[in-house]
Amino acid sequence: MNMEHSDGENDYMHQEDDWDRDLLLDPAWEKQQRKTFAAWCNSHLRKVGTQIENIEEDFRDGLKLMLLLEVISGERLAKPERGKMRVHKISNVNKALGFIASKGVKLVSIGAEEIVDGNAKMTLGMIWTIILRFAIQDISVEETSAKEGLLLWCQRKTAPYKNVNIQNFHISWKDGLGFCALIHRHRPELIDYGKLRKDDPMTNLNTAFDVAEKYLDIPKMLDAEDIVGTARPDEKAIMTYVSSFYHAFSGAQKAETAANRICKVLAVNQENEQLMEDYEKLASDLLEWIRCTIPWLENRAPENTMQAMQQKLEDFRDYRRLHKPPKVQEKCQLEINFNTLQTKLRLSNRPAFMPSEGKMVSDINNAWGNLEGAEKGYEEWLLNEIRRLERLDHLAAKFRQKAAIHEAWTEGKEELLQKSDYETASLSEIKALLKKHEAFESDLAAHQDRVEQIAAIAQELNELDYYDSPSVNARCQRICDEWDSLGALTQKRSEALQRTEKLLETIDQLYLEFAKRAAPFNNWMEGAMEDLQDTFIVHTIEEIQGLSTAHDQFKATLPEADKERQAILGIHNEIAKIVQTYHVNMAGTNPYTTINPQEINAKWEKVFQLVPQRDQALIEEHARQQNNERLRRQFANQANVIGPWIQTKMEEICRISIEMHGTLEDQLTHLRQYEKSICNYKPKIDQLEGDHQLIQEALIFDNKHTKYTMEHIRVGWEQLLTTIARTINEIENQILTRDAKGITQEQLNEFRASFNHFDRKRSGIMDAEDFKTCLISVGYNLGENEFPRIMSIVDPNRMGIVTFQAFVDFMSHETADTDTADQVVASFKVLAGDKNYILADELRRELPPDQAEYCIARMAPYTGPDAVPGALDYMSFSTALYGESDL
Repeated sequence: MNMEHSDGENDYMHQEDDWDRDLLLDPAWEKQQRKTFAAWCNSHLRKVGTQIENIEEDFRDGLKLMLLLEVISGERLAKPERGKMRVHKISNVNKALGFIASKGVKLVSIGAEEIVDGNAKMTLGMIWTIILRFAIQDISVEETSAKEGLLLWCQRKTAPYKNVNIQNFHISWKDGLGFCALIHRHRPELIDYGKLRKDDPMTNLNTAFDVAEKYLDIPKMLDAEDIVGTARPDEKAIMTYVSSFYHAFSGAQKAETAANRICKVLAVNQENEQLMEDYEKLASDLLEWIRCTIPWLENRAPENTMQAMQQKLEDFRDYRRLHKPPKVQEKCQLEINFNTLQTKLRLSNRPAFMPSEGKMVSDINNAWGNLEGAEKGYEEWLLNEIRRLERLDHLAAKFRQKAAIHEAWTEGKEELLQKSDYETASLSEIKALLKKHEAFESDLAAHQDRVEQIAAIAQELNELDYYDSPSVNARCQRICDEWDSLGALTQKRSEALQRTEKLLETIDQLYLEFAKRAAPFNNWMEGAMEDLQDTFIVHTIEEIQGLSTAHDQFKATLPEADKERQAILGIHNEIAKIVQTYHVNMAGTNPYTTINPQEINAKWEKVFQLVPQRDQALIEEHARQQNNERLRRQFANQANVIGPWIQTKMEEICRISIEMHGTLEDQLTHLRQYEKSICNYKPKIDQLEGDHQLIQEALIFDNKHTKYTMEHIRVGWEQLLTTIARTINEIENQILTRDAKGITQEQLNEFRASFNHFDRKRSGIMDAEDFKTCLISVGYNLGENEFPRIMSIVDPNRMGIVTFQAFVDFMSHETADTDTADQVVASFKVLAGDKNYILADELRRELPPDQAEYCIARMAPYTGPDAVPGALDYMSFSTALYGESDL
């Protein structure tokens, strides 16, 4: 039989979606299912006084099938057909199947005809579907349901038991311990689990089945022999039987829960009654305490002494601090208990609590309000009484305090006001004394209020008949008399300070004017002395003339400076006159400057002594500069002739080296004659050196009469000698090259013409670009690496230039080297004979020793197939000498 569930609600037995009909063919399983399913059905049918004997026969008419569904679902099905005909039976079975389908179970391949025909497989499949839907589907344990929920429930219940490991609904139950563990877990008194043995499954199973049937009202649905004798007991039979345990024990648990609920209700009721008794007692005690406390607070009997009133106040504070707080807590707890009790009664559907008459919360609040009213009145009375007694004590203490403060302030003030410290004070000190006196006057005015307060307090004490009024009055009179005396002394000292300030301000203004005029005049004199004594360094006659002019201008200002000096000394004399006239006691010197008249006069005398000394020094320097000017002109006259002469000769030599007049020998003769004429000019150079030495000794560093220095002349002379020598050497090298290479005069002239044409700067040298252009013009095919190779030959020092001699050497080398290299190779072949190599001993025998060693050192070992020890490659000598590109 195949079963499919229509939606997610029926996923409780997904593994049962496909009913394997072939499994029912197993006789052992079919037997177990027949007995188990029949027992399960009878456990429900007996509730309505009926049962079945044969599962496939007794359900054929559909009547007991409908009755079974009504019992297990608690619902009424459609009225069954009572006829005996086949059509009536099919109708009843269809009603039963329709009811099953209405519970969300879709039946596939199960038809009413098969049930009516007594098909055992279909009938068992239908009963299993009913068991799944009504006995197993609703099982839920920890978010799992149906089969998984039932299995988890078994695992949880049997977990503490040894030798029990429930993992499925077949072989895990074969030893019977699982059934015994379930019973013992819920009804431990029914089975002595400790005596059971895993190796005695028959005893275990029969014990469990018998106990379950006798004490738990679970019919015996299985046979121990069938389970033990089957390798794998039928899973559906086991599940059906185990689900009966689940429902039996869950029903017992519900009963236990009901009993617990009753106990809980009784406990809540007892707790509420206790709360009622506690409220009544607490309310009575609190009201009695309030009744006893209010008369004490209403007692207003006054006391005559402050100490007695203070004791009453302390008693009241003890009441507030010690006696009342616990009662406040009791009142609060009383209200909390009352509210809690009412809430509990309301939640348990009990009538509200009504306290005894006069003990309602409102009654307690009213009594508490009366208590606080009495308490407030008593406190106000206490404070007023204390204030009344404190007033007199406070006034007397205040009088003594203010009088003591005033007397302490006036102590020593009369002696201070009578001091004559201003007579020897400076202006700044006088101003400080005035500021201090003004501050004292402000302080004095501020204390006027305190004196008036002292008098007012004394008056009030007299009006209140203070017992010690005579002593208060006498002390007040002394204070007033002393106050009048301080006022008179303050006015007198103020006038004396102001008079002294005016005199000192006049002197201070004169001091300031003296300082303002003396400081710049003193600086002028110090600057003048510094300038007059300053060591001057001049290099020209114009500079010394400028110094002389400035000195004459300075001497012209001396009369006006003397007038300023007399005026400054006059200010000092006026100060001395004021001090003498008004008998001012000067405590110090001028505060604005450290300059005094004696210092001014001393510096003035020093200036007058330095002026003639400066005159003499300027005269001597003027004479020295005149002599220096003569030396400059003498050197310049010679340098202006020699410098151009050297330049002219340099140009002539360059022209001779470039021009092509006559043969090389004629040019060489002409240059040597030219060299001799240049050497004859040497005495004039020596004479100029002598004049230059005189200039250096006179420390002359510039000469505006010429642009030539001795260094320029020396460098030019050395360049001239070097150039004529180099030019002669070039001509000699050209003659050697011509003779060695067999170059004609016409070829040399062509080389010179080409070089001069591309020497665009006419400097006697070509740069790299000009040389490259020249080579291209004469027909050279310059590849990527060819020109750098040529430059390495003509410019080995990598200076980027090509001289005419290098140009000639290269051009002659290019026309003659091929024949020379071939000749060298041919010569070695003659010495070697018919061999491709040559031996070192052959070279030493045919050549001079030094030349033989020279060749051996430059030959590489021969490595050909016919090589012998000591064989040398003579071709490598030609390569080392002429390069690979030449061969």
